[in-house]
Amino acid sequence: MEKGRFSWLRKKQTAGRDQLGNFAPKFAELNDDVLFGQVWSRERELSLRDRSLLTVTALITKGAFEQLPYHMQTAKNNGITKDEIAEIITQLAFYVGWPNAWSAFNVAKKVWDD
Repeated sequence: MEKGRFSWLRKKQTAGRDQLGNFAPKFAELNDDVLFGQVWSRERELSLRDRSLLTVTALITKGAFEQLPYHMQTAKNNGITKDEIAEIITQLAFYVGWPNAWSAFNVAKKVWDD
């Protein structure tokens, strides 16, 4: 792995605390410390690229489009190419629905065209 390539992920995650810390402190802690602090850091078990591919796929499948821009940007940062995301979404369209694919493509275009 290139040194510094994924330094953005190694920074202490604070999104949970920033957005929900006062309202749901335990959830914020689990988001920042467990999900992003412990699970995403297990690169020997599963690469960041593979984690991103799985996460984006899961979000598209569930129709969780509010979280998709962040995770698509993460996938791009983790090495998923424009051609790969297009192929991933096309494949998913037949399993998770055409509307989900259309919505995912709209997000992907914004991320990979910037």
